[in-house]
Amino acid sequence: MQFSLLTVFVAVLSSTVTATPFPIKSNTLNCRDKPSTSGKIVRTYPKSADIKITCQTYGTDVSGNNIWDKTKEGCYVADYYVKTGVDGFLTSVPKCPGTKAPAKIPGPKTDDYKYKSSCGGIDPWNYYKCQCTSFVAQRLNQRVGVKFHNQYKGVNWGNANTWDNAAKKTGVKINGTPKPGCVAQTNAGKAGHVAYVSAVDGDYVIIEEYNFVHPERYSTRKVKKNQFNYIHLTSST
Repeated sequence: MQFSLLTVFVAVLSSTVTATPFPIKSNTLNCRDKPSTSGKIVRTYPKSADIKITCQTYGTDVSGNNIWDKTKEGCYVADYYVKTGVDGFLTSVPKCPGTKAPAKIPGPKTDDYKYKSSCGGIDPWNYYKCQCTSFVAQRLNQRVGVKFHNQYKGVNWGNANTWDNAAKKTGVKINGTPKPGCVAQTNAGKAGHVAYVSAVDGDYVIIEEYNFVHPERYSTRKVKKNQFNYIHLTSST
């Protein structure tokens, strides 16, 4: 019996130790009963708190980040407000049970760009709204699950015609082989162009894009795949 109690104690202690603490960015941080901004607030952490994360999952998008952290208290906080030091899921923290990608890559071919009615100004990823870079940044965050932004991995990605160099500097795979969910990139034109690869059809790619066929508007095209470089932000895309 004494051995059983000791085993239980060690198991409880181990589960406590594995919760990893991280500081928060905001003055206070609401913790909700589900990974959504519509979830009920069950507690509020002060700025001085270190959030102890037990697992991570997908939830409501907050400023381009759709990852939510489950705390040791059993509620969820938006990862956007937690200083984890990485873009994307933590390798040191498990995914919560039942975690699934929010949308199948490449996802539906449709104009789901959230700023199409409010062009102008800066988006949450530090790009001008309704530009090709902004559209692709949204797709990478919402569909691919990468917390991409203009300073991704500490390098300024800038205009589309510098994305190839930024990929090389940050160790992101870039080649001439397209895959659904990757980024099509070219240096042609004044500022280059980037697009989201929706499908591959032999020597052709089907891309979705903004600000190319129509100024500050969505379009799709089927073009020869050798017109672009391809940037792969994840191993599956």
